[in-house]
Amino acid sequence: MWYAEGMSAPAARYPISACIVAMDEEQRLGACLDALDFCDEVLVVDSHSSDGTRELAAARGARVIERDWPGHVAQKEFAIRAARHEWVLCVDADEVLSGPLRDEILALARAGLGTGGAAGYDFPRCTYYFGRWIRHGTWYPDRQLRLFDRRRGRWGGHDPHDRVELVGPRASLSGELLHWPYRELSEHLQTIDGYTTTMARGLFERGRRASAFDLWLRPLVRFLRFYVLKLGFLEGWRGLWLACVAAHYVRLKYAKLLLLQSPPPPPHRAAPGTELSSRRAP
Repeated sequence: MWYAEGMSAPAARYPISACIVAMDEEQRLGACLDALDFCDEVLVVDSHSSDGTRELAAARGARVIERDWPGHVAQKEFAIRAARHEWVLCVDADEVLSGPLRDEILALARAGLGTGGAAGYDFPRCTYYFGRWIRHGTWYPDRQLRLFDRRRGRWGGHDPHDRVELVGPRASLSGELLHWPYRELSEHLQTIDGYTTTMARGLFERGRRASAFDLWLRPLVRFLRFYVLKLGFLEGWRGLWLACVAAHYVRLKYAKLLLLQSPPPPPHRAAPGTELSSRRAP
């Protein structure tokens, strides 16, 4: 069992293990690690990076484990189970704890994590997108549950959209987790293509089937939710673009699902009259 039943009340002070999964993140990992220097352990699980990710992590004092990539959920779950301490702080390599969030977590660690029975803590995540911090639309506040007692929490969800599943109450912090997900537009579009492929396959394997409703109405609803309901229009052209991208993500996911559920093509045959005869002309 992944959490202990009948656990005693938490001690006054729990050490924290920071857990990061990474691959080819040499350019961004340094800033992430700098903000985690207060943690009692920093663990980096690397999926065979071809750059200097492992060397950089080791030079900054992190414990490094190299491991094949089994998927987002499985890799993050492996990381928290490999950590040395019960309280884990899970951060991606393209994320950095802001100063206020770092101070809040450090104060909790000193006062006693889990005070009031909390099994975990969530906090807002703010994403930087080509020159602007996005604070409207469905991208904000985008609260993330990343600090938790692993005896009462685990990574779940469906790849690539993982989430922490918690047994017990959660508390909220106000400091922001800062996120730099894309270095260029092509990276954003490639991520969408990869994620929608993974999502479509997962939906298909779980028995989900798509229809014209999913292909046309769901993208429209997603656009309106981002741009109108969540005030994405306040972000100017970025808000309009991100609302369009959100709609495209949904449409592409269900289009790929429709293709997966379509019947396979018939065996290839040559057109009538074009078959090559094995006989010789008389």
